[in-house]
Amino acid sequence: MRRPWSLRGRLIAQVVALLSLVCLVIGVVTEFALRDFLLERVDSQLTTFEDHPPPPGGLPGPRVRFELGQPKDTVFGVVYGGQVLDAKILGDGAATDLSASDAATFTGLTSPRRPVSITIGDLGEYRMQATTGPEGEIRFRALPLAEVNDTLWRLGWIFGGVALGGLVLAGGVAALTVRRTLRPLDRVAATAAKVAELPLDRGEPELPMRVSEVDTDTRTEVGKVGAALNRMLDHVSHALAARQRSESRVRQFVADASHELRTPLASIRGYAELTRRSTAELPPDFVYAMSRVESESTRMTTLVEELLLLARLDEGRPVVHAPVELSGLVADAVADAHVTGPDHRWLLELPAEPIRVIGEAGQLQQVVLNLLSNARAHTPAGTTVRTELSTKDGEVRLVVADDGPGIPEDVLPEVFERFARGDTSRSRAAGSTGLGLAIVAAVVAAHHGKVWVRSKPGKTEFCVVLPLLSVIGSP
Repeated sequence: MRRPWSLRGRLIAQVVALLSLVCLVIGVVTEFALRDFLLERVDSQLTTFEDHPPPPGGLPGPRVRFELGQPKDTVFGVVYGGQVLDAKILGDGAATDLSASDAATFTGLTSPRRPVSITIGDLGEYRMQATTGPEGEIRFRALPLAEVNDTLWRLGWIFGGVALGGLVLAGGVAALTVRRTLRPLDRVAATAAKVAELPLDRGEPELPMRVSEVDTDTRTEVGKVGAALNRMLDHVSHALAARQRSESRVRQFVADASHELRTPLASIRGYAELTRRSTAELPPDFVYAMSRVESESTRMTTLVEELLLLARLDEGRPVVHAPVELSGLVADAVADAHVTGPDHRWLLELPAEPIRVIGEAGQLQQVVLNLLSNARAHTPAGTTVRTELSTKDGEVRLVVADDGPGIPEDVLPEVFERFARGDTSRSRAAGSTGLGLAIVAAVVAAHHGKVWVRSKPGKTEFCVVLPLLSVIGSP
């Protein structure tokens, strides 16, 4: 997958590409214009030569006449009836015959021609003009274009070097200019990044940061983005405040209701126990009904206590900072689970040295008990539940794993939500309130830790990570 370019990179690349195209067009146009200019000069030389009779000891033959003032390597000769009668090349003051292969270039020349460019064998490129002589023969003369081509190549190399240096310089200037121009956009992006890092899902949501006034001028493109971002942050801030007020009212209601329900529930449970302990003869139906009243009042008391704990945690009350010896706490919880779930196989792995963390012992104990209770309640008899406590990189890791049927994939993302239920075993009749894992998540978050779950058929693993206080040699 190709890595996307940044806006800054695309702008610089486009500027350099545009300048490269402009330099290329200028270079090509300059080369062609200079070539046409130089060819016109060569053509003017071809048309201004004058014929003179050969000097003593000059060129023999009645059909070839020596032309004065011509540069070295000039080729001239006579063609009659398409056949080359004679062809010479001018050296240092004297003319020599062209080779047969070079002279064959002019075979078939039967009519006058305006100056044209031709290639004469190994001699290279020439500019030739053909005229009609007094006896009907075709006289031709050709001037070498080596100097013209050398000039064009030299100009091309010079222009290419200058253009390359200019592109490098222009690229650097463009990079600085683009960087300076995009600074307001960087500041807007920095503000958005700060907002993105805020924990808006918990606590008192606040959005104090805004794009500075200098970056909100709607007459500029960046200013439009900055102003739109500020308006969006205002709307989000108002929505979060309204949501917080609503949640606070609900949280306060749950806390107040839970607190008020504790007393009547305790009274109901007390009267039910008093009736059960009575020595009077009571009808069996009445005894059964009172036992159900006692059982349900006990379950409701647990539910109320859990709701009250969640309400307190939601309020963000600070956890009591005290050292907690986690190794003994986990060992006691596993021992209790072994008593309450004798049909399961309970394994415990603890480090040789006790482990301490900072927190509230009662809440941490409830975390361990809830995880073990969850494993017991949602796995069949005979399931092995392994509890492991370890330390690594300054963190305490608590793992509760079982080899049960696993958690359904559609339920897995919501297991830490309140009243989440994944199967029929998660029923209130079975004693589950649906708040156990929600309490685990809330308590771990209050202790600045993390909790997650991985599950597949045959293996479910809950992992809790807490900051390590110290590893001591004795409790």
